Amino acid sequence: MGLTKQYLRYVASAVFGLIGSQKGNIVFVTLRGEKGRYVAVPACEHVFIWDLRKGEKILILQGLKQEVTCLCPSPDGLHLAVGYDDGSIRIFSLLSGEGNVTFNGHKAGITTLKYDQLGGRLASGSKDTDVIVWDVINESGLYRLKGHKDAITQALFLREKNLLVTSGKDTVVKWWDLDTQHCFKTMVGHRTEVWGLVLVSEEKRLITGASDSELRAWDITYLQEIEDLEEPKPKKIKGSSPGIQDTLETEDGTLEMDEAPEDRILSCRKAGSIMREGRDRVVNLAVDKTGRILACHGTDSVLELFCILSKEEIHKKMDKKMKKARKKAKLNSCKGEEEDPEINVEMTLQDEIQRVTNIKTSAKIKSFDLIHSPQGELKAVFLLQNNLVELYSFNPSLPTPQPVRTNRITIGGHRSDVRTLSFSSDNIAVLSASADSVKIWNRSTLQCIRTMTCEYALCSFFVPGDRQVIIGTKTGKLQLYDLASGNLLETIDAHDGALWSMSLSPDQRGFVTGGADKAVKFWDFELVKDENSTQKRLSVKQTRTLQLDEDVLYVSYSPNQKLLAVSLLDCTVKIFYVDTLKFFLSLYGHKLPVICMDISYDGALIATGSADRNVKIWGLDFGDCHKSLFAHDDSVMYLQFVPKSHLFFTAGKDHKIKQWDADRFEHIQTLEGHHQEIWCLAVSPSGDYVVSSSHDKSLRLWERTREPLILEEEREMEREAEYEESVAKEDQPAVPGETQGDSYFAGKKTIETVKAAERIMEAIELYREETAKMKEHKAICKAAGKEVPLPTNPILMASGNISVSKMCNSFSLVIQSELEESLLVLPFSYVPDILKLFNEFMQLGSDVELICRCLFFLLRIHFGQITSNQMLVPVIEKLRETTISKVSQVRDVIGFNMAGLDYLKRECEAKSEVMFFADATSHLEEKKRKRKKREKLILTLT
Repeated sequence: MGLTKQYLRYVASAVFGLIGSQKGNIVFVTLRGEKGRYVAVPACEHVFIWDLRKGEKILILQGLKQEVTCLCPSPDGLHLAVGYDDGSIRIFSLLSGEGNVTFNGHKAGITTLKYDQLGGRLASGSKDTDVIVWDVINESGLYRLKGHKDAITQALFLREKNLLVTSGKDTVVKWWDLDTQHCFKTMVGHRTEVWGLVLVSEEKRLITGASDSELRAWDITYLQEIEDLEEPKPKKIKGSSPGIQDTLETEDGTLEMDEAPEDRILSCRKAGSIMREGRDRVVNLAVDKTGRILACHGTDSVLELFCILSKEEIHKKMDKKMKKARKKAKLNSCKGEEEDPEINVEMTLQDEIQRVTNIKTSAKIKSFDLIHSPQGELKAVFLLQNNLVELYSFNPSLPTPQPVRTNRITIGGHRSDVRTLSFSSDNIAVLSASADSVKIWNRSTLQCIRTMTCEYALCSFFVPGDRQVIIGTKTGKLQLYDLASGNLLETIDAHDGALWSMSLSPDQRGFVTGGADKAVKFWDFELVKDENSTQKRLSVKQTRTLQLDEDVLYVSYSPNQKLLAVSLLDCTVKIFYVDTLKFFLSLYGHKLPVICMDISYDGALIATGSADRNVKIWGLDFGDCHKSLFAHDDSVMYLQFVPKSHLFFTAGKDHKIKQWDADRFEHIQTLEGHHQEIWCLAVSPSGDYVVSSSHDKSLRLWERTREPLILEEEREMEREAEYEESVAKEDQPAVPGETQGDSYFAGKKTIETVKAAERIMEAIELYREETAKMKEHKAICKAAGKEVPLPTNPILMASGNISVSKMCNSFSLVIQSELEESLLVLPFSYVPDILKLFNEFMQLGSDVELICRCLFFLLRIHFGQITSNQMLVPVIEKLRETTISKVSQVRDVIGFNMAGLDYLKRECEAKSEVMFFADATSHLEEKKRKRKKREKLILTLT
């Protein structure tokens, strides 16, 4: 085989220009013991931790590929649970920034995550309609709750009782008893999707938000409390009377049948509604930690805040109402009207829940979080639609609280999509421009070093010398900026329509522009006298115009400056001589207009990318099409050659960047990372860096490594990735129309679980071989009458001459959260050997908890086969004895340690009390001494 052409691999280097992405929610996190200063925001596949005070990014929790959809901090503030678009959940440590635990159980994106009060369990809801409860400490799934018919929108644990309440897009709210893992109540009082729910008033009231402007409140009465009141009620026929306990009145007055009284744990009754000011759906509904402030927002930029009054405040309010009513009655009696002997004042929901204020943000709200500061202020942080984070604070105890914006994070990104990118000639500065601003970034530090306001930018370049930049806008203007001062030097009306494209001339003395007014204009740089100073400044002047029949979409100079390529709206590319502006060639073949093109460094090739998803490579000498490549699954948005080569990059609306070889017409590699359409890219003059921008608001930097890329290996890796994806997806049923049985377990089959099962099988096979060898060896020794050296297995030697039982302990290498799924994949033929090994491990006393977990799981799933196998009876008997003794040993050790820790705790407390009293005594002595001194001083003075 001859030497293949080698390419160098480009890899993802950084994500920047992004403050927070829209899919997930913003949350306050505790870092370095400080609350209310740091926030976690989703940033495509990563999570960024921002310092609100300094406006700096201080930590990045690295994701893999999928976009972040949900965040939830643990109650102790040490961990952050992150839900992803593919249904996986990772738990990151905020101290180290590492994701130690991964849960795979959902088939679609995570929509809600909630910890219980102690942080030991985590409930996750997903678009796949399932709710899974995970054991965070044991790193395993506990159970899956099925019942909703559409995506889950919220899940909440109750503090006092082992219950879970969930809401979904299927218009229902479900109550789950977690002891029995079944749904004991379904509330059907909503006409539309339930988007959010919160528990308030010591979990005696549930407030739900739907697709209308009402917030519905439901009173919750727990059955135990009803029984405690000891009010015997006569039996009633269901539906005969609107009793709270037996029936639930829905909004339209119909009565909802409840479960049988013995199945009921609680009952719900609609208490009323609070009207929001917003007319659209509730997007987020939340309550602060104290349960006093209720906040919600719709699809607009207003957060509405309500205060939930305490019992004392309600009593005061009702007393005031009563006084008013009596006064009114007195006045009426004075006027001669009859006095009503009984004055009744009814308590409404509006008396219990009061509107506090509204917070108006600068753009549409995507998500928010609330926190109380020690000073008694309430802080609200918002993630806005335009890539912005804002912090507001107000004092809820004031009669009319005024929210004040205290911080905002803006400098790290654009407010709208970046439409044009350019590199400076020294590869150090990167220009990005959007609908309202131009930013200059330092490529090595990724810091924004200049921000300048502009009109809607479509194209840009650095003026030779890298001291000025020129922007072409949607209104047809050219804007010239000075980088040192950040000032707009000049605005020139260049075209009557959008200025779609600009190309710097190879001699660097001018440039050419093409616009929607069907004209191509040539410009030269010149120095003009500045009115404000004695020095001259840079300006541009128009020299020539080429008028065409169609809108110009893209212009490009050939490197020798002899030819100019112009892409037109009629799907062709026309090539003209630069000096005479005479027509030379027409390249036609694309079915839709050519959006982007580039000419290679030697002027031999021109590559064109079109909205018809194809890239065509043409020769510039005769205009012949060398090859047409089906490049992307959607429009090709940008195309650029790597300097000094015939390799080029294309960017598509299919979220991918691809590298191609224009000589061999081969696809080299795909750069995946963006989650939305890619608008543009720029290759650095050295070819070492590529920067790209996308509709997901992120800018991504890709770096050329020294690692050679071999095409055959690349294709092989792609095929492997495809296979792994197909393994991860559940096997399709063989019979058409047959539906698969629902998974009982919380986990799901992934490529990792399959690999883990294979590792266990390999270890068991090795164990079988080695035990057979040992038997043979003993027989040989017996026959020879002396000790013969035992041949060692190369695998065991490579692992450091470990024993076979150690090698077999590959269970401890399996990720804890995937253990059950890995054991589920194992064929039964391996189970007898595993059980024998478990007995050995138990006797050694290694990993008792882990072995018990595996053992009980295997017994549960292979119960029938194990009990019917006579050979396994002695093994199970032995296991029973060793397991009971070892588990009780572990329990005793834990008990001893607990008692020791309790003793140490008491000692510490006693010491600290002694210290406290000692401090107080010394403080008192000091005071007495000072007083005596003062008295002496007064005496001497008198």
